[in-house]
Amino acid sequence: MTTGIPVTLAAVTLEAARAKGVMIATAESCTGGMIIGSLTEVAGSSDVVERGFITYSNTAKREMLGVSPVTLAQYGAVSEQVAREMAEGAVSRSQAQIAVAVTGIAGPGGSEHKPEGRVCFGLAYEGHDTIVKTVNFGPIGRANVRSATVITALEMMQNALEA
Repeated sequence: MTTGIPVTLAAVTLEAARAKGVMIATAESCTGGMIIGSLTEVAGSSDVVERGFITYSNTAKREMLGVSPVTLAQYGAVSEQVAREMAEGAVSRSQAQIAVAVTGIAGPGGSEHKPEGRVCFGLAYEGHDTIVKTVNFGPIGRANVRSATVITALEMMQNALEA
C-alpha cells in the first residue's frame, strides 16, 4: 500500500475532507486497518484523520462500535445492516463527521450465501443518509479482495465528500 492507486486515491480523499473541514474515521473488519493505513501513509493526514476502529471480531464490533447483538444474530457480520451500524457507530463514537465501514469474506472460503469476495460497505456522514452497498469481488484471492476493498472504500468517501 505504499505506492500506487490507493495512496493517490487516499491523498485525493484527504484533500476532499480538508476542503469540507471534516474528520475521517474508519471501521474495518476484513481489511484489518488497511484503509486507515492508506490514509495515514499520506504526509499531513493528521489534520483530517481522526481514528480507525479495527473490529475483526463480533465482540469488537459490539464493544467498540455499538453494533447490535440482534443485528449480528439476524443478519451475520457480513451484511449491509452490520456495515451500516459499524459506520454510524464510528461517527458517534469519535470526533469524525464521516466514516466508512467494511465487513466481508476476503477468503479463502465463504459459503453459498456469503461467498468469498463479498464485502459490505457502509458510509456514515453527518447530515446525510447512511449509504450501504455490497460488492462481490469474486474469488480473486485474499490480498486482491482486501486491496479492492480499500479502493472502493476510499472512492465512497471521496464521492460523498465531493457531492
